[in-house]
Amino acid sequence: MSSVPESSSAAGPGGHVIAGPPASVTPFPGTVADGGTAAAAEPGGDRTNTATAPGTGRTSLQTLRALGSGPRGLLESEAEFRLGRTGENVLPARRPVPWPRRFLRSLRDPFTSVLLCLGLVSALVSAWGTAGVILALVGVSCLLRSTEEHRADRSAAALRELVATTATTATVVRRASDDAPPLEREAPVADLVPGDVIRLRPGDLVPADVHLLRSDGLTVHQSALTGESAPVAKRALDVPDPALSGAGPFAQPQWCFQGSSVTSGSGTAVIVATGGATRFAAAHDGRAGQRGASAFDRSVQGISWTLIRFMLLTPPLVLMANAALRGRGLETLPFAVAVAVGLTPEMLPVIVTTTLARGAARLARTSGVIVKRLPALHDLGAVDVLCLDKTGTLTEDRPVVAETTDGTDRPDLNVLRWAAVSALWTLRLAELPSADALDEAVLDAAEECDPPAAGELDPEAYEGVAVLPFDPVRRVTTAVVRRPGRLGVHTLVTKGAVEAVLDRCAVDREERDRLLALADRKAETGLRLVAVARADRVARAGAYTPADERGLTFVGLVALRDVPAPSAADALGVLARRGVSVKVLTGDHPGTAARVCADLGLRPEGRPGPDDVVTADLVDAVSDEELVRVADRATVFARCTPEHKARIVSALRAGGHTTGFLGDGVNDLPALHAADVGICPRNAVDVAREAADVVLAEKDLTAIDRAVVAGRRSSGNIATYLRITLSSNLGNVIAMLTAGLMLPFLPMLPAQVLVQNLCFDAAQLAFAFERPAASVVRRPTVLRPRDFLRFITGFGLLNAAADLATFGVLALALHNAPGDGGETAFHAGWFTENLLTQALVMILLRTGRTAAERKAGGPLRTAAAGLAAVGVVLPLTPLGPLLGMSALPPLYYLLLASVLGLYAIGLAAARRRYERRHLPDADLVREDKEKRAER
Repeated sequence: MSSVPESSSAAGPGGHVIAGPPASVTPFPGTVADGGTAAAAEPGGDRTNTATAPGTGRTSLQTLRALGSGPRGLLESEAEFRLGRTGENVLPARRPVPWPRRFLRSLRDPFTSVLLCLGLVSALVSAWGTAGVILALVGVSCLLRSTEEHRADRSAAALRELVATTATTATVVRRASDDAPPLEREAPVADLVPGDVIRLRPGDLVPADVHLLRSDGLTVHQSALTGESAPVAKRALDVPDPALSGAGPFAQPQWCFQGSSVTSGSGTAVIVATGGATRFAAAHDGRAGQRGASAFDRSVQGISWTLIRFMLLTPPLVLMANAALRGRGLETLPFAVAVAVGLTPEMLPVIVTTTLARGAARLARTSGVIVKRLPALHDLGAVDVLCLDKTGTLTEDRPVVAETTDGTDRPDLNVLRWAAVSALWTLRLAELPSADALDEAVLDAAEECDPPAAGELDPEAYEGVAVLPFDPVRRVTTAVVRRPGRLGVHTLVTKGAVEAVLDRCAVDREERDRLLALADRKAETGLRLVAVARADRVARAGAYTPADERGLTFVGLVALRDVPAPSAADALGVLARRGVSVKVLTGDHPGTAARVCADLGLRPEGRPGPDDVVTADLVDAVSDEELVRVADRATVFARCTPEHKARIVSALRAGGHTTGFLGDGVNDLPALHAADVGICPRNAVDVAREAADVVLAEKDLTAIDRAVVAGRRSSGNIATYLRITLSSNLGNVIAMLTAGLMLPFLPMLPAQVLVQNLCFDAAQLAFAFERPAASVVRRPTVLRPRDFLRFITGFGLLNAAADLATFGVLALALHNAPGDGGETAFHAGWFTENLLTQALVMILLRTGRTAAERKAGGPLRTAAAGLAAVGVVLPLTPLGPLLGMSALPPLYYLLLASVLGLYAIGLAAARRRYERRHLPDADLVREDKEKRAER
């Protein structure tokens, strides 16, 4: 029995029990295969890079034989020969996507493809003006998108240069000849080959995948690979351990992997895989999985197919109706194509790309956030669930001492004194490069004690004699010190895992069980525990051994907790108000994670409930369908492996959530790929930065909030553009189809439709520069095809009613017009009315805006004013007759003003009704207050 369940704990170099993920971690897809066989020996004893693989259960001797090596290392000549065969020990170079390929890849966008098809159809029917404009829009859209993505990739490449993630040299054992003794020397990491024997010391980065031959208290930090927050004990195994046969490669104690770092102890190992054959490189190649369609992709595809159905139906209906009722034939085909083009939001690719590019550029300039994939900015705005690990995000990745208690659970500073003595002299006598996080927390707590107790707690008052460093088997460390004024007496101070320390204390079984139960209760509240014991011995000159760690007196427990990040609580509150729920996916103990979440207000106080904190065991036990419901309810997922994280993220997406994932290690790659938008900090490992869509300057929730706001602003502009454009276009199409059946002539000539579309398209560019309503950033922005269909249908019918009302106005104003004068005047009148109604729609249909925002100026108001001016003036200029339009009588403008006034009133009423149905009550209350204040 232990203070932390054995399956979820790891012992650190200071002998501490630290919460961590379960031992078994499944290798990532595409990594070096388990169960590899030895390659056939080639001349010179060369072996390929797949000579052996983690998880094969080989002994050290079998591994050396398979690699054609030995404990004395390779010959220099043999190493040089193998280097030529296997290549340098470097990660595969990332191949940048050429700009022309990016340009062509932009054509796969659904809206761009629709426009391209319409342009080709226009060219086939000799509508060269329409075809030219459409193809120009396609080219501009692809140019903008490919250029911005290329720029983002260059920014990400610059980020990769800022952070070094690999060692430059390593200590290798080689021989000049068969008879020469082995010599240790520093060799470039790039020159290492399979079969090389290397030395590992504290502070070293593991340069390749290796099999341990010898070890002495070796622990490594492999959080970049597995996400474990504590160092992991490693040791050489002369005989394979049957108990580990089913464990994953990262749980095998004899294997260390590239990307890990040595925290304590030393070891000798043989390299089994280098370069592209390592597990780190396999993830670097991106074979950890491919992300499915993102929220933006799904939304755009849904809206695109809705439009495609309308456009495919429009030309045949126009042709058949005109042939049946008016006896017109293929001469109406250009008009039918023009009507289909009029239904299409031609500027959408340009506006989407421009809006997202401006938002990404602003983020990079003001917050240091790099958006590598432009649609990811929209996905950020749509995110309603953010998944992250607690370490370094919710916490500062450094523990602090919460309390020190004796065996009766009463506060006792004496426990802190002996823990600090042990930490200080272990650090000095063991010559560790730096104190581990828990020892550092103990020393900091001792320094910060009240002045009256400072002298008693000063570990400098003691004199270090010897140290028994941390051993992964013993799980404790012991410092031997000489106390002031106690000549001839040495004091042994032992600290480490609670169970291991109690095994060395002179306590009976009943007392031991009581202390273990006390430790268990504390561990369940999320505290990390270090037990402290001591004993006085007669001073002696000989060396101390683990056999001296017997008959100790139990001193007490040091309880430590994680420190919440200063900005985490406020950032979580802001995200919650924006409709983003945060879920913690961690490899730590559930109690530890739940405690941090409770401190930050992420979950209610009290013991974790079954629906609030979920362990990996439950995730494994439920089906994918059941996991969707579990993931929706739970806040904390503990003891998660990389595969658990990816499965949870996928379940959230399957439940209809737009999900973001924040990660920084190789272990996070599956979840980064599974999320709608992958996020990582700048100091993440290379592979995580390359897999992520968004790179943060710092691992800070505040930066994520800024990115979410930028995404919602961009998405809000895109959504407003779509609503206004599609409803206006639909109304015009319905009116034109109706007028085409009622009139003896075409209601508008194809050239007039083209000019009208060009004017409206030019005005719509203002949407890319508009400041969206404040309500937009208060909730996730999602482009839902059904919502758009309802919106554009309702407002489109209202627009069509205004267009058809213009029939009566034109009939009344032009009833005495002779011959063709009536036809040209009708074209001019409808052209003017269409542009004026579109200008009104641009101003009045910006839903969700407060009264002050609607009155404020901006690019959209300026563009609408320009559009209205063109509609009134163009028929009166010399261009009017060239386009088949003539001047209108003054009576028409008076009657049109009344129609537009009624249309504006109806539009405002319909907009208000829509807002009451679809906007949150809080937004409406806020707007009502502002209106009352204005009165």
